[in-house]
Amino acid sequence: MSVSRREPLLLLAIVAIGLVITHTNAYDPATWWMETSFIFIGVAILVPTANRFPLSPMLYRMIAVHCIILMVGGHYTYERVPLGEWMKEWFGFTRNHYDRIGHLVQGIVPAILSRELLLRTSPFGQIRSKWLPVCVTAICLAFSAFFEMIEWWSAIAGGAAANNFLGSQGDIWDAQWDMLCALVGAILAQLTLWKWHDRSLTALGVRRNLKNA
Repeated sequence: MSVSRREPLLLLAIVAIGLVITHTNAYDPATWWMETSFIFIGVAILVPTANRFPLSPMLYRMIAVHCIILMVGGHYTYERVPLGEWMKEWFGFTRNHYDRIGHLVQGIVPAILSRELLLRTSPFGQIRSKWLPVCVTAICLAFSAFFEMIEWWSAIAGGAAANNFLGSQGDIWDAQWDMLCALVGAILAQLTLWKWHDRSLTALGVRRNLKNA
C-alpha cells in the first residue's frame, strides 16, 4: 500500500484515538456527543466512498484537523477550552473565543470541500469561471446558517441543558458572529489555499483545464 493510500487510514486512526481520549472524563458527555456527532456522520460517508471517490490528501488532513477541533470543544465545552481561556488573558477578551476558531474553520474546511466537489463533479472542472468562488462561498454560508438552525432547534428541544452545546456565553449576536467567522474563513481559504489545493488534486490524479479558479 502506497503512502498516499495509507495516510487516510492513519488520519482515521488518529481521529478514532482522539474520540476515545476526549470522551473520557468529558465535562458534559451529552455535549460531547452533540459536538462529535458530525464526526461520526462524516466518517460514515467518507469511509464507504473512499475507494470509488477518494478525496485529495490536503482535504483529508483538513477534515482531520477539523475533527480534532470539534473533539476538544466537546470535551471541555467551548466556553471552557483552555486555549480560549489563555486567549482571554493574552488579549483581554471578556469571553472564551475558542468557538470563534471553530466557526472560522467551519468556513475554511467546507470551502475546500465544496471547491473540490464542484471541480470534480460539475462543469467548473472543464471551464474557467469566476463564479466558482461565488458558489463555494454561498455553499459555506448556507452550511453555516443550517448549523445555526441546528443550534436553535437544540435550544428549543433541550432548553437550559443545551447551553453547553450552544456556547453563546450570553452573547445575543452569537449566531451572527458565527456566520461571519465562517464567511471570513471561506474567503480566506479560497484566497490563500487554492494553489495548494490544485497541487493536491494533481497528486490525486485529477486533471483540470483550469489555470486559475
